[in-house]
Amino acid sequence: MKQNSGGTDSPWKTGELTTQLPALDADLQADVCIVGGGISGMTTAYLLAREGRSVVVLDDGPIGGGETGRTTAHLSNAFDDRYYEAERLFGERGSRLIAESHTAAIDKIEEIVRDEQLDCDFDRLDGYLFVPPDDSRDILDREIAATRRAGLHDVEWVDRAPINDFDTGPCLRFPRQGQFHPLKYIEGLVRATLRRNGCVYGHTHADEIRGGRLACITTSNGHIVTAAAVVVATNSAVNDSIILSTRESKYRSYVIGACVPRGSVTKALYWDTADPYHYVRIQCGDDEDILIVGGEDERVGEHDDGDERFAELYRWTRKRFPMIGRIEFCWSGHIVEPTDTVAFIGRMPLSEENIYVVTGDSGQGMTHGTIAGILLTDLIQGRQNEWTDLYNPSRLRSISTVDFLNESLNVTAHYTDWLTGGEVSSTEEIKPDEGCIVRRGLTKLAAYRDEQGGLHERQAVCTHLGCVVAWNSTEQSWDCPCHGSRFDKLGHVINGPANRNLVH
Repeated sequence: MKQNSGGTDSPWKTGELTTQLPALDADLQADVCIVGGGISGMTTAYLLAREGRSVVVLDDGPIGGGETGRTTAHLSNAFDDRYYEAERLFGERGSRLIAESHTAAIDKIEEIVRDEQLDCDFDRLDGYLFVPPDDSRDILDREIAATRRAGLHDVEWVDRAPINDFDTGPCLRFPRQGQFHPLKYIEGLVRATLRRNGCVYGHTHADEIRGGRLACITTSNGHIVTAAAVVVATNSAVNDSIILSTRESKYRSYVIGACVPRGSVTKALYWDTADPYHYVRIQCGDDEDILIVGGEDERVGEHDDGDERFAELYRWTRKRFPMIGRIEFCWSGHIVEPTDTVAFIGRMPLSEENIYVVTGDSGQGMTHGTIAGILLTDLIQGRQNEWTDLYNPSRLRSISTVDFLNESLNVTAHYTDWLTGGEVSSTEEIKPDEGCIVRRGLTKLAAYRDEQGGLHERQAVCTHLGCVVAWNSTEQSWDCPCHGSRFDKLGHVINGPANRNLVH
């Protein structure tokens, strides 16, 4: 059940997108430059362009080539870290603002789909939260009480989720959730932004981001974009050395797409409360449906066991949905978990006031990304928004939690990887299409042998803060266990906070 290299084996990648993004080929000036063309970057660009601001978007790859192309695209106001936990951390008002902002994000997506007439499979549907078999329902009792204090008065108990072959027992129903095809939606945002004279460029890497009276973004091909403001929307902030990266944990979340008979699974969103939890939805097809099941999250760079994770996900799915047929898709996504559960959206800490950031999307990237578009547009336009303090990247709550302390200890422990030996004694032991860490004197090398037998060596030192990377055989990438940066098999950076390739 091994996925394709690069995680492209997902249902969103099966249809060709018709809009191709050119690379930046000249210096430009704009009101706002947005680095990152995923859901948060393109939503911000679209909303600003709709208000008449000139915007330039720079993305490393094609439309949706990053984490937006790997989402399962649940649109939900059912907070995945639970409202009773949010209330403990942020108080009743903070919990209410979380519910309000995620609800507003789904409404905003629906509004954009309607206004721009986007064909992106958007649908409203119910969501169901249930506990694993034989677990106490106490967590649901606490959650429904907290959701009502947060203003979600239509959440209700039901006898079971509408799954024919698996009795979930009593569970919570969250009405008016949503789902869509994420790449069709992003392509629609790109087209709508271009119609409003916005500029969107792909295959353009932002090497350096500087604030000041005018922000200045220097690209890898030598061109410069100047702007009154810049938004860094790159999943993990690539202009951050330590401030935010130490307040986040990075995970891989695994997903399978199984063929099921058309109409055999009720169209809804399903979530359990296991640790790690599972999440399920249906993508309708012409002849059969695709049951999309995710879960089995694990920390980036700590285990090279993706095939086992996929196998466990299959076993979980087969037990609850015995009608599944062949596994059509397998992929994984990069999850950035803030230590205090809430995304970081606003002005970049300890930076110039015209640099904005969005990161820490947790498992709700599509709604967090849309919240970012709404909030950042207000901040750049000089409007008040009552979500500002909640999502403030400089908030102190994020450095006063047990999770922050545990994350700091985990990172420190990984620096001892410098003291260990290599995984093989010689590069001759590395098989084609495999990577290994090799010690050569005082140096550790990330060595990959391609399918033709050629050997490619880079220093195994993450270009963020110097941790030793680890080989991920499922994704065929070099992953940093400290702050979650990732590099492809040849050492090119694909996930921040690192912004430079592994060194030769």
